[in-house]
Amino acid sequence: MAQEFKLKDLTSLSLSPGAKQEVEVEGVENGKVLLVNAGGSIQAVGSKCTHYGAPLIKGVMTSGGRLTCPWHGACFNAKTGDVEDAPALDALPIFKVTERDGAVYITGEESAIKSSRRKPNFKCNASGAAQEEKIVVVGGGSGAIGVVEGLREKGYTGPLTVISKEGYLPIDRTKLSKALITDVDKIAFRDKAWFESGAVEWVDGEVNDVNFSDRYVTTANGGKFAYTKLVLATGGTPRLLPIQGFKVLGNIFTLRTAHDAKKIVDAIGDKGKNIVIIGSSFIGMEAAVATCNENTVTVVGMENTPLERVLGKRIGAGIQKSLEAKGVKFYLGAGVDKAEPSGSDPSNVGAVWLKDGTKLDADLVILGVGVSPATEYLRDNKVLRLEQDGSLQTDESFQVVGLKDVYAIGDIASYPYHGPGGEGKRVRIEHWNVAQNAGRAVATSITSPSIQSQQFMPVFWSALGSQLRYCGNTMNGWDDLVVQGDVDELTFAAYYTKGETVVAVATMGKDPVMVHSSQLMKMGAMPGKTALEKGLDVMSVTLPA
Repeated sequence: MAQEFKLKDLTSLSLSPGAKQEVEVEGVENGKVLLVNAGGSIQAVGSKCTHYGAPLIKGVMTSGGRLTCPWHGACFNAKTGDVEDAPALDALPIFKVTERDGAVYITGEESAIKSSRRKPNFKCNASGAAQEEKIVVVGGGSGAIGVVEGLREKGYTGPLTVISKEGYLPIDRTKLSKALITDVDKIAFRDKAWFESGAVEWVDGEVNDVNFSDRYVTTANGGKFAYTKLVLATGGTPRLLPIQGFKVLGNIFTLRTAHDAKKIVDAIGDKGKNIVIIGSSFIGMEAAVATCNENTVTVVGMENTPLERVLGKRIGAGIQKSLEAKGVKFYLGAGVDKAEPSGSDPSNVGAVWLKDGTKLDADLVILGVGVSPATEYLRDNKVLRLEQDGSLQTDESFQVVGLKDVYAIGDIASYPYHGPGGEGKRVRIEHWNVAQNAGRAVATSITSPSIQSQQFMPVFWSALGSQLRYCGNTMNGWDDLVVQGDVDELTFAAYYTKGETVVAVATMGKDPVMVHSSQLMKMGAMPGKTALEKGLDVMSVTLPA
C-alpha cells in the first residue's frame, strides 16, 4: 500500500537536467532512492540496478533521462523506469516527489523502496482464439528472454510459444564459466510461475525443421507449431577438436550449458586435480579463474598472449600476468597434438600432448575453442541458405534477409553493424548481452513496425581476476590502442582506435568509464584518438541530451 516517506536531510529540490542524487528514506531500513531530473522533471526512482544491484548513483545519465548502470550497461528510462537495454529485466519503481515545509517526501510502497524494482504486470490472452498473431521463439537462452520480456512489456497479448532443448528455463549463462554454478534455480532469470503469468507456452523439445512456406516448426518428438512470426535464437554449439583422443576419451568437456558445468564440477570433485584448458579466449580464461583455487590449471592457446584477438597483446599480457600470480600456467603459441588415456582408467583422459613434445598431465580437459552457430536444423532447408559459417544474414531489425516475419538473433545472426567503425558491415557478435538486446529490438519491430530500429551498443563483461568491462566492436579492425592507467595493476581504460575513431573500450577498475563511453559512442560524441592520447578524461565529457 502506497504511503508517504520523508527523505533524510533534504530540505528542498534542486537538480539540473541530467543530474541525480541518492538519498536515504526515513523509516525504511537501508531504504534509498535516486532523485533524478529527467528532461526537466524531478522525481525519485529505485536506487539500484535490477540486474545485480549496482548503485545507480555511480551510473551515467543524459539530460533527457537515459540512466545507465555502471557495471553491465543496463539502461533505464528515468522518466518511466522502463528497461531500455539489457541485461536488466525488471523496471525501476517510480516515486512521486513532494516538497513542503522545508522537507521533501516521496510517495510509494515500502517494498518497492527496499527492492528497487518493479515487476511487470502482463495482460495476456492465453487462448489466443481471437488473435491473428501467433509468435514462436526457437531457443531458450538470453535472446529468447529478451524477446519474451520485450513483447509482453510492449503490449503484445497474443499467443507466445518458446521451444527450447536446454531442459531448464532461461538462466544467466555468464555464471557458468565465471563461477561454475550448477544450480539452475540460483541463476534462473524467471521461475515457471512468471512464464505462466505471462501466458508463455514453454515447450521442452528440439526443433528439427522449419517450413517457411507454410509457416510451421517441427520438433524431433513429432510436435508441430504454427506461427505468423518466428524468432530463431538457438545460440552457439561449442567447437570440438578433431584430434586423436579428443572424441573418444572421457573427462574432456565443453562449457556451454548448466549440464556441462555440473559434469566439470563432478569431475573436479574434492579438488587437487590437474586441469588443462584448451583455448585462451574468454571461456578458457574464465574457466581458469573459476578452477585455479586448489587445482593445478594450465591454459593452452594458439595466440601469443591470451585474449589477443579481441583485446590485443598489451591488455592480454597484463591479464596473463595476474592469472600467473594465482598459479595458472600458460603454454601459448602452442598447438595440440593428441589426448592420451589415463594409465589408471583408459576410458578417461590422462594427458595432453602438444606439438612441440610437451606432455601435460590432465585429470580433466576443458575446451574453450569457440562456438559455431547452432543452425544444424536448417542445414538442408529448401528455402533458406545459410552463410558459410552457418549463420543467418539479417537486416538492421534482425529480420532474416529474404524471409518475411522471420528473425534471427544472438550467435546465429550476421547483422549490419553501424556502431563506430562499423560502416554497416555484417558482424556476428557472440556476446550474451547482444543476444538479449537483439531480442528486445525484435520485440519493438513486431509491436511497433513504424518505429525505426535503433541499434544498441554491444556491451560485454568478464571475470578475469578483476572485472573487465567492454563496449563496442573490434571485429571490423583497429589499428592503435590508447591506454590510460596501469595494465599490470589491472586498473586501466583502453581505447581501441581506427584512425581517429574509437571503435571499442575496455576497462578494469575504472567504473563507470566503459558505460559512459558506450553512451558517448552511441550518440556520436566520443572523443577521438588524439584527445585521448593527450590525457583527456572521458568522464569529463558531458553526455548529449
